[in-house]
Amino acid sequence: MRSRWIRVLPLATIVAGGGAGVAMAAIGSTRANAVSHTKTATVDTVRNSKYGTVLIGANGHTLYRFTTDTKNHALCTGGCAVYWKPLLVKVGTKPTAGSGVAGNLLGSIKSAHGMQQVTYAGFPLYMYFQDTKAGQLNGQGASNAQNGIKPPGLWYVVNTHGALVKSGATTGSGTSTGGGYGGGGY
Repeated sequence: MRSRWIRVLPLATIVAGGGAGVAMAAIGSTRANAVSHTKTATVDTVRNSKYGTVLIGANGHTLYRFTTDTKNHALCTGGCAVYWKPLLVKVGTKPTAGSGVAGNLLGSIKSAHGMQQVTYAGFPLYMYFQDTKAGQLNGQGASNAQNGIKPPGLWYVVNTHGALVKSGATTGSGTSTGGGYGGGGY
């Protein structure tokens, strides 16, 4: 798990060492890339050998749900959103359902900066900052609390029913069994 957060630890070290200005500049440059928004806001699916069919963004990046979020309410904001990029659209833009995505489960909620955050089954969707290429699942099973990010909670990929997929392929009920950490690609 530590290897996933290797980029976070040096910032904390810099701040502890008195280099707050350098750390803030690094955080500021990360924040510029902290959100992911598109004009079309297409949510699509891909088949993963371990997790079954999961949701992805138009760029092919994996979409995640945060266990602390509630329906129609995003709790990952501020510093949390530096690492977990909300999937955003401009106000008035409706998310588009790609292949295998239930259009009636897509929606959006009000977000910061005059944007809307895309939801699926009412829950906000995010991309992980260390998923730099399509097909990566580096955020699967990650823990905010374990890595010093607030609010605490866990992150999992989402299936086509809107359920969290913790490990293994999903069952017919749209739920999954087990827990643990992923990280492999599609």
